Order: sequence, then C-alpha cells, then structure tokens
Amino acid sequence: MTTPAKNTICLWYDGGAEEAARFYAETFPDSSVHAVHHAPGDFPSGKKGDVLTVDFTVLGIPCLGLNGGSEFTHSEAFSFQVATKDQAETDRYWNAIVGNGGEESQCGWCKDKWGISWQITPIALTKAVTNPDPAAAKRAFEAMMEMRKIDIATIEGALRG
Repeated sequence: MTTPAKNTICLWYDGGAEEAARFYAETFPDSSVHAVHHAPGDFPSGKKGDVLTVDFTVLGIPCLGLNGGSEFTHSEAFSFQVATKDQAETDRYWNAIVGNGGEESQCGWCKDKWGISWQITPIALTKAVTNPDPAAAKRAFEAMMEMRKIDIATIEGALRG
C-alpha cells in the first residue's frame, strides 16, 4: 500500500462511488482510479464484498469515494471548480456532466448524476469579473448572472461594453 495523501476529500455516495470515480477519470485530465476496496463484512448500506471505498484523483485532487448509503446527500456547499481555458473546454466538461444524467444550474454551475456540484468556470470569466474597471466588471458579472453554461464571447462582449 502506498502512503495516503495527507489531506483527501471524502465524498459520500449512495452506492455509486466506483461509477462516479471512473466517470471523473474518463472526463478530466490528471484524474484516475487508484483502488477499489470491497467491504470485509456487512455494513449498514451494503453487504460483504460490495464496493465500500474507491481511491481516486480528480484534476490532481486526491479523493475517497465512500458508499455510505442514502443517509447523507451532497449540496452546493461543496463543489469542484474547474478553470477552463476556452469555450471548447468549457463546453466539453459541461456537456459531459450534464449529458451523463446531470443537471444544469446557474452561473456556470451544474450537478453530476451523483449530486456533486461543479463550477465550470472559464478563466476569461474570472478575469472579467475581477477587472480593475468596476463598470466593466459589473457588466460581465451581470451577463454571467443570466447564464447557465458560461458563454465566453458574451462575457467578453459585456466586458467591452
């Protein structure tokens, strides 16, 4: 066994930890599934031999998926924020999450089919809403507030006025 990361994000799933980890590994760079661990005995939400935990990495972040059952669910209080370099990358990640049983939200947020929230955030958006010109930043921010998936061309147009 390799030495575990000092800090690992533990994500609670209702039986979908392995499927989620494999989806993330296929979708995002610097992501992989390292190990799938089966329960050595029965547990409240499963039986001996069921997948209990999955060690995986998402965009370089070490994670542990725990098949803990339906007692707890995810909320938007936790999300992965993915900085994208262009519209093609923004579209690819957004469409992968939403197109795999996920759902759209507002301002670049979406949720995967396991309930994990994602912010698909173009770098251009971050630069626009933090622009030193307060009027330009406000225009870009107001444009973002009307969006679901971020449209970089619209943000850049709002920035220019």
